[in-house]
Amino acid sequence: MHFLSHEAVAQDRLPTIARVHYEGGGDWYANPSSLPNLLSEIGKRTTVRVSSRPAEVRLADPDLADHPYLYLTGHGNISLSDREVEALRDYIRNGGFLHADDNYGLDASFRREIRRVFPAEELTDVPLDHPVYRIHYSFPGGLPKIHEHDGLPAQGLGIFVEGRLAVFYSYQSDLGDGWEDRTVHGDPAEVREQAIRMGVNLFLYALSAGPPR
Repeated sequence: MHFLSHEAVAQDRLPTIARVHYEGGGDWYANPSSLPNLLSEIGKRTTVRVSSRPAEVRLADPDLADHPYLYLTGHGNISLSDREVEALRDYIRNGGFLHADDNYGLDASFRREIRRVFPAEELTDVPLDHPVYRIHYSFPGGLPKIHEHDGLPAQGLGIFVEGRLAVFYSYQSDLGDGWEDRTVHGDPAEVREQAIRMGVNLFLYALSAGPPR
């Protein structure tokens, strides 16, 4: 019989970031060191006690609602079943938060699938005075640019549900690359710092804007 340690049980009860495992061929598992590094920094820089381990979740899993912050990334195609579309819609309408991070190559499929989730809503620019840009660190110019991609400016796009920013799409930025170990991409320290700071803001916003836990 296998018994979990008290430390493992305690970790499992702390809030964390849940990586979305999706079908369609895209590498949903991209940037493996990104979320552990971000969680570590959240623990160091804020008073919030967080798990040191990210979770992994499929959208049809029964425990989806237990996760305040869903993180979706990758370089390829995303394909959601009708059941997953309905589950994600219910999750978001009930106070959940989805962060989709463009890792270069998922843009077309993410926009297609999120339109299935909210066919009457549009991805729009998140206003620069929104709390997600100032809840802990100040980003007066909005989403920081981490990787070049097409050379386009970074855009923080969102879908609002009853006035609440419920979906945040970091487009042409690639925050996850900035959260990875320094040796993976060789980004300058100041660039990685901006990515971490934005990740801290996103996590704190997700906890503050969701339902009471």
